[in-house]
Amino acid sequence: MNDRIPRIYVFHCATGYDQKELMRGCSRQDDEIKMVSLPCSGKLDILYLTKAFDTGADGAAVMICAEGACRYMEGNMRARKRVQAVDELLDEAGFGKGRIRVIQLDDEGIAGAIHKLEDFRLQIRTMVENAAAGRVGSSSPV
Repeated sequence: MNDRIPRIYVFHCATGYDQKELMRGCSRQDDEIKMVSLPCSGKLDILYLTKAFDTGADGAAVMICAEGACRYMEGNMRARKRVQAVDELLDEAGFGKGRIRVIQLDDEGIAGAIHKLEDFRLQIRTMVENAAAGRVGSSSPV
C-alpha cells in the first residue's frame, strides 16, 4: 500500500464557482487539494498548469462555467484548449495522458461538478498507486 498522498490542483472560475462550497465538497477527501481561484477560466495560462506539475502535482482539474455562460465570451473555450495542450505536453514528457481534466458546470450544478472532481481524484489516486507499484501503463487513465 502506498502512503503517499496525491496532490491535486483545482483551478476554478470565480464567477461560476463558489470557492467555499468547493472546499466543503472536497473537505472529506484525504488527498492534498490546492484551490486556485481565477477571475475567469480563460485567464488560465499554460504556465500555471505546467508550474503545478513542476511543483509536485499529480493531477490538475480546471473547473469552467457552463457552455455559453461565460461572462467573458469565450473564456471557458480558451481554458479547454489550454488544458488539451498541457495534456499533450505531459504525454510527450512521459507522464501519460489523463492527469489533467476539464470539469464543466452543467445542469447538476456545483454538486455535479464536485462529483466529477471526486471521480477525477480517484483516477489520480489510482495512477499514483500504480506508479508507486511500478505497474506498466500506470499513467493511463482508469
